[in-house]
Amino acid sequence: MTTNVLILCTHNSARSALAEGMLNHWARRLNKDVRAFSAGSMPSGRINPYALSTLAAAGLDTTSMRSKSWDEFAGPNAPQMHIVITVCDSAAAEQCPHWPGSPVRVHWGYADPSSAAEDQKLQAFELTRQAIGYRMLQLLALPLAAMSPSELQAALIAISKD
Repeated sequence: MTTNVLILCTHNSARSALAEGMLNHWARRLNKDVRAFSAGSMPSGRINPYALSTLAAAGLDTTSMRSKSWDEFAGPNAPQMHIVITVCDSAAAEQCPHWPGSPVRVHWGYADPSSAAEDQKLQAFELTRQAIGYRMLQLLALPLAAMSPSELQAALIAISKD
């Protein structure tokens, strides 16, 4: 059974998009039955060009990536999420919709690379991509199918402290 992971940020334009791309990339490379999605509470309607170029430079296909609302994942026809990860502090503080299936929720905060000075943005996005990619590898190393929700929650919190 596929483990669906929803990654949330307010605008779904940078950090959550980087996380979706990296988790799907590593899941394919490692032959793991995990699928990542990303969304925002107030989506910007576009993925940040620096996020797209950073993912593309790492060899990821970004053609199907788009900024979307978290409402797409709260409806009856949405894939059932097993894990919901917030990657920005403002999204973590917001009242999230009810997610069908009561997924495990965790906050993995990252500084917003979009707020870096213009001459440092590319490096900020690359460093954020690397940090997110490392955590996604740690997530994929977990025996997801064998873990209870409380075991999974504890493991995801432990990853956030690394």
